[in-house]
Amino acid sequence: MNRSDVCAILVTCHPDAQFPSRVSRIASQVSAVVIVDNGSTDTELRMLLEISAKRAIGLVLNTGNLGLARALNIGIERAANLGYRWALLLDQDSRVYDDLVDTLLAVHGSFPEKERLAVIGSGFCDRGKESAESSDHAALGNLWEEIEYTITSGSLLSLSVYSLIGTFREDFFIDHVDTEYCIRARANGYRVIKTRRSLMSHSIGSPTHHKVLWMNKWTTNHCADRRYYFARNDTVMLREHGNCQWRSWPIKSFLRSFRTCKRIALYERGKMDKMVAVIHGWWDGIHGNMGARSRQSPIERTLTEEAAARAE
Repeated sequence: MNRSDVCAILVTCHPDAQFPSRVSRIASQVSAVVIVDNGSTDTELRMLLEISAKRAIGLVLNTGNLGLARALNIGIERAANLGYRWALLLDQDSRVYDDLVDTLLAVHGSFPEKERLAVIGSGFCDRGKESAESSDHAALGNLWEEIEYTITSGSLLSLSVYSLIGTFREDFFIDHVDTEYCIRARANGYRVIKTRRSLMSHSIGSPTHHKVLWMNKWTTNHCADRRYYFARNDTVMLREHGNCQWRSWPIKSFLRSFRTCKRIALYERGKMDKMVAVIHGWWDGIHGNMGARSRQSPIERTLTEEAAARAE
């Protein structure tokens, strides 16, 4: 495999003014780039059109936010139709290092069972906090390690494996689409690995550090909608892949949601909206309400459904 086999796919939704420079860093490392936009403003679309015209980049403009999973599937379909074997998936705010693609290619070359390789993830430097991973951009022994799942951004996806195990799950909408895909790939006998080197700068939410006695605590400060999707999709994965004894997945999911609410209450702003969103997500995960988040509360929706059932 070489650079000519790789098409980069970037999903955008209200990209910032520095986005063109980040695109330039990846465009020089791959054969093609496809940008899939999820409902940005007219000003942002003009910026994307300028980027596309200047660098001959493929551009797909969705009229609204179809969700990360749908946008990824659209981009991957475009890459497959163009004849590419691998897709490099990237978030709009990730800043890749100059050796990202070459390192991923080297990892692929060193992997013994190439036909069983589903995803190669990239180690990353978290811009929001210091960590053992983020502070070390040097080579660490072997090029890669096997993992259960990796984040979407910076991941190199085998399109042949993708065609066999299926697309990203669009009813998840955004969060955990990468986790669920990796779980499904591994369940089908494929491998998921990650580089031991940091290959990009990326941030999970807007992390803040809090000192509690002798302990260091971090929180991501995700918005209420993201808290909803995390809780709902985590609940669904526990139900489908959690191997919980005595069908205890609802309780396990509730306890996870409770811990999230506790962290929000202690460290984050917008506490009530976020905690309501977490419980809303848990409820919808229990009842299988998928897709984009409904603004109707779980109780209101249940009453509406019961009324509709009586009317029938």
